[in-house]
Amino acid sequence: MAARSIASLTVSFGLVSIPVKLFSATEASRAISFNLLHKTCGSRLKQQYFCIKEEVPVGREEMAKGYEVDKDQYVMFSPDELKALEEAGTHTADIAEFVPIESVDPVYFDKAYYLAPDKGGAKPYALLARALRDTKRCALGRWAARGKQYIVMIRPVENGLVMQQLLYADEVRSIKDVEIPATEVKPAELKLAHQLIDAQSSEAFDPSAYKDDVKARIEAAIEKKVQQGEEISMAEPAETGAQVIDLMEALRASLEKKSVPPSKGKAAPTEAAAPARKPAKRAGAAEPASPAAKKRAKA
Repeated sequence: MAARSIASLTVSFGLVSIPVKLFSATEASRAISFNLLHKTCGSRLKQQYFCIKEEVPVGREEMAKGYEVDKDQYVMFSPDELKALEEAGTHTADIAEFVPIESVDPVYFDKAYYLAPDKGGAKPYALLARALRDTKRCALGRWAARGKQYIVMIRPVENGLVMQQLLYADEVRSIKDVEIPATEVKPAELKLAHQLIDAQSSEAFDPSAYKDDVKARIEAAIEKKVQQGEEISMAEPAETGAQVIDLMEALRASLEKKSVPPSKGKAAPTEAAAPARKPAKRAGAAEPASPAAKKRAKA
């Protein structure tokens, strides 16, 4: 099924303007969601706002937005005041600079969009994609939409471009806020760790190699309830295997499991590796759910 454009905008740098179409790169609709129901009759529940002071339900026409400046003290804003504070949409992503792709930490990545050339934009689009790919750089700029202003990074991918929304600096915590004690790493431990990494290395990331087992179990359970009307039993907790405390032994055991011989001059481990954990029993076979069940799960 062909992707559907969700917006149009212009990417500009210098005197070059590129009309592009915007496509969502991710599909949140693929996630399984549940509705809240009344347990006794199975009807949908309706959310209701309640005033904690007057103890009465409040309709949307009686609501206002406020910012808490102190405990239970708010500055109130009218819809017109909030509207005046919004950023006017420009339908333009203005590139401010070009930086090496590896200089942007993925921790700043937010929502991603695919870009495709719009009418008259094929040539400059191809030029920008090729130039970014050749220089191993990405473009950074600003984009205003939905009343907000975003930092965006435009980077090459395969034969096209991706526009990645980025978080602002004050939205990302520093790793320095996390207490990490200084610890000595012994050369022998590091050598075994390198061997283990080499044994489990791949040429590139293949996202199709990773499956959402939880989603598959839920879909199978939904189909089972739809087809048979059976109750779903809880999975039994997995048994915990013996814990390997010694770091060197853990690394050697991992290498043995991967059939990689330990480095020369190192004695082979005398103890067997920790026994494998027993898999938890699943409720129902994890078979692909029917289209009907998937549709009901999204409802």
